[in-house]
Parts: sequence; C-alpha cells; structure tokens
Amino acid sequence: MDLSMENFLAQVTTNPLLLIAVLLTLGVILVNGWTDAPNAIATCVVTRCMSARAAILMAAVFNFLGVFLMSMLNATVAETITKMVDFGTNSHEAIVALSAALFAIVVWATLAWYFGIPTSESHALIAGLTGGAIALHGGLSGVNPAEWVKVLYGLVISVVMGFGLGYLMCKLVVAVFRKAERPKTEGFFKGAQIFGAACMSFMHGAQDGQKFMGVILLCMLLVNGHNPSEGIAVQMPVWLMLLCSLVMGLGTSIGGKKIIKSVGMDMVKLEKYQGFSADLAASVSLLFSSLFGIPVSTTHAKTTAIMGVGAVKRLSAINFSVVKEMGMTWLLTFPGCGLIGFLMTKLFMWLF
Repeated sequence: MDLSMENFLAQVTTNPLLLIAVLLTLGVILVNGWTDAPNAIATCVVTRCMSARAAILMAAVFNFLGVFLMSMLNATVAETITKMVDFGTNSHEAIVALSAALFAIVVWATLAWYFGIPTSESHALIAGLTGGAIALHGGLSGVNPAEWVKVLYGLVISVVMGFGLGYLMCKLVVAVFRKAERPKTEGFFKGAQIFGAACMSFMHGAQDGQKFMGVILLCMLLVNGHNPSEGIAVQMPVWLMLLCSLVMGLGTSIGGKKIIKSVGMDMVKLEKYQGFSADLAASVSLLFSSLFGIPVSTTHAKTTAIMGVGAVKRLSAINFSVVKEMGMTWLLTFPGCGLIGFLMTKLFMWLF
C-alpha cells in the first residue's frame, strides 16, 4: 500500500470519513501529550534539573527519535494495535466505528487531564478500540484474543518491572555513592537525571508513538479495503513519525504541568538521585516491552518505578492516597473507556 504523504493527503482531502478519523487520532495524540508524555520529564522538572519549557522541548526531540529508531528496529507494537480488533470488511462501517472509538478516548483522557490524574492513554486506546469493535460485531467476535492477551502481559510487566527495577536501581545508586559527600554529587546527578529523562522520552516515543502510528495505519488500511490481520508489509514513513511526535510535543506544552505535579511532587518527594533511578528503571522496562512487541503503559512504568524508589527509604514516603486515586483510574479505564467506545460506536452508526 502506498503510504507516501502525497497519497495520504489526496485520500484525506477526498474522503470525509478518513479526515474525521485522522483528526480524531491526532486529537488522541494531543491528549496523550497532555497526560502521558509529562511522565517522562516529571522527575527532571520537579528536582529542578531542567525548566519545564526546556524539558518539554527535549521530550519532543527524543519522542521523535524514539518513534523513528524503534520503528526501524521493531514495529511490532504498531502491528499489535492494527491486529488487536477486527472492524470488518465494510470500509464505511469500519471507519465510522473507529472514529467513534477515538472520540471516546479523547473524552476519557480529557476528563483525566482535567482532574490531574495520569491515566494510561495506552489502555484508553485499547479499551476504546475494543468497545467499538464489540459494538460493530454485536459481540466478542471482533476481538483478537491472541493479540489482546499481550495487553495483560504488558500490564503485569509494567507494574512488576517498574516497581522492582525502581527499588533495585535506587538501592544500587545508594550503595555506589554511600561514601560520597552529598553536595559533591549534585552536579553528577543533575546531568544523570537529564540523561534519564531523555531516555524516558525516547522510550515514550518508542511505545506510544508506535501505537498511534498503528491507528493511522489502521485508518488507511480500512478505507482502502485491506484486512489489518494481514499485518504491516511496509516501512513506517518518516512524515508519519514526525507528525505524531510534533502533535505529542504540542500536547505536552499545553497541559503537561498539571500531570508533572501529580507524578513528580504529590506521590513521592524526590531527590535528584531518586529521580534518576526512577527514570532509568522505567526506561529499561519500556525497552524490554518494546523489543518484544508488547504494548505497555508508559504511565504505569514510570509511576510504579517512582513508588519503588520511594519504598527504598520507607513505605510511608509514598503518598498512598495519590496512589489509590491513580489505581482506581487505571482499573476504571478498561470498562469505562470501553463502554464509552461501545456507546459512541452505536451512536455514530445511527448518525452516519
């Protein structure tokens, strides 16, 4: 299939349904920048290693690099998204259902941003698409269990690896620098934290950038009558990577500070060495998942890594009221966003 920018623009300008679906996808990416991308730079900002503006610019650059390089190495995360659900062979119905699912994701994520809760955009995306497919087929026949089970693997991996690696990484850093004078390590850990935030931004692009490219690819497959279950037979175009990265960076610049406060300040009071430990731990967790094509939540990986770091001193260092609030949001994302996706699909099918 031709994925050149010229062909894409020609189809978007002549197919109103495709235009709506693409605009909604870009809306989801923008909201992802509000709610997910700030997690990558939260610890770096609250420990005063970088200003929010500089950190946001850095996140935009490394988001792009993550999307570009990981797509060249391994695009299986994008493949998983395109094959997770079946929107049928009727291109009109399929694109209407996909648009409804994307609209549901924007609604859910905007509500989470409004309340300052770092919800998982990855899980909202998966839940919305699943709810739309179920509504379209009138049952679970529209869900591919072999691909969907990877979401459950990712949920366990992001939580267990995030917390465990955060704890172990912080323990290792404390052990290595136990004899060093704290003031003399400030400069080192400032640079180390910037490096860690860059790694997190890179891996955020590698994970979430691929997911959203997978959705735009799904849009194009559906309107051209292709079966997504056949997989991706082309290289992701650079223009698509750049588009996703720019929109994500714009979203971070609009609404990032609210999430930065929730993740980096309210949940655990962090020092520079702790922020570095959390960033590196979460990055390793995301790298492992990306290489094996498992779609995981960058929010889960980062926040559980911060919890693991906080647990090194004592469990009471973690603000469990904030953790509980986040946990409830994560638990409600699948049924909540899935239900909105289901209802919006029914409504869109009736309207269009």
